[in-house]
Amino acid sequence: MTLFSTASVYTWAAVLAVAVASVVGDVLLSRAMKQVGDVNDLWRHRGVRTVMSQTLGNPNFFAGVTAMALAFFSLLFALSWGDVSLVGPAAASLTFIGNAFAAKIFLHEKVDRRRWIAAVLVAAGVALLAG
Repeated sequence: MTLFSTASVYTWAAVLAVAVASVVGDVLLSRAMKQVGDVNDLWRHRGVRTVMSQTLGNPNFFAGVTAMALAFFSLLFALSWGDVSLVGPAAASLTFIGNAFAAKIFLHEKVDRRRWIAAVLVAAGVALLAG
């Protein structure tokens, strides 16, 4: 598969769609579960029905699940066009990098230097896969 073949363009577009949808899903699900609170504590004091109603009643939860479903179907398309030895690591790597940025920007998490270094190394790995 050459770098600019039609299958290659489709594969990389689908990999990018997987990464974007996964990051959006992860951020939305994280936000939803932070709003629900400590599930173990909630379960212990108020029961499983409360956990389910708090989780399923959160709009961020459903938006996150929808985004994750889009990521899954994008992965299916990517795998139909490209090799799993490229698609799997590339999608996971780009998702890892995207999650670091999204956690910092949207969830206001502290992303330490070690995680940024890891993200740079992962980006270098993706570049090697692409070449």
